[in-house]
Amino acid sequence: MVNAQVLDALRAAVITGELQPGTLHSVQTLATQLGVSRTPVREALIKLGQQGMVRFERNRGVRVLQTTLHDLEEVFALRLLLEVPATRRACRQIDEPGRRELRKLYQAMEKAARADDEYRMWEHDRRFHLVLLQASGNLRLAEYVDGLRDMVLRRGVSTAGLSRSLDDIVTEHRAVLDRIESGDADGAAEAMRAHLLHTAELLIAQEAGAPPGSVDVDLGWTGRP
Repeated sequence: MVNAQVLDALRAAVITGELQPGTLHSVQTLATQLGVSRTPVREALIKLGQQGMVRFERNRGVRVLQTTLHDLEEVFALRLLLEVPATRRACRQIDEPGRRELRKLYQAMEKAARADDEYRMWEHDRRFHLVLLQASGNLRLAEYVDGLRDMVLRRGVSTAGLSRSLDDIVTEHRAVLDRIESGDADGAAEAMRAHLLHTAELLIAQEAGAPPGSVDVDLGWTGRP
């Protein structure tokens, strides 16, 4: 098992709850379970720690962290801060193969939404955002933001079927894609800002047990130019 596979396996275990929030684990035990040495496990856990998914505790091991409402607010504040200008930059320098990939992913999202396949829809959604971030030219940024999404997944929540439909989510991505296609960098950035802010407002209100729009969500800087 290579390092990337170890990271994927540990990330999936945290997201799915196999490694439950609040539990403490030793690097050696996790390495034994995965059938690998301690080194790739420790390196993977360091990356997950940087993403706020686990925390090393001196002489005790590594603890899986619980995602709170405050964490969700911080995640979306960061995504607004990073993804909005990245979308503007991506629009200005994306090439035709990149635009084709976005169109392909959007069509896959549409197909998954029609089939009411939420899992596939989110897979294509995630890839859509990742391709756009990579098109901005900052691969570290793309990796970091992709990691932020795991914090939301770890809480096991979704607005789909609760605060909005899969079709609604796909439509918000259409607004971004249309502006990318037309070369409207500012419009693409604004469409991304609106999409992220709407998602945050719905998700945080939903998790707080409040009607949509009834919770004052303070995300600080909203990503406006």
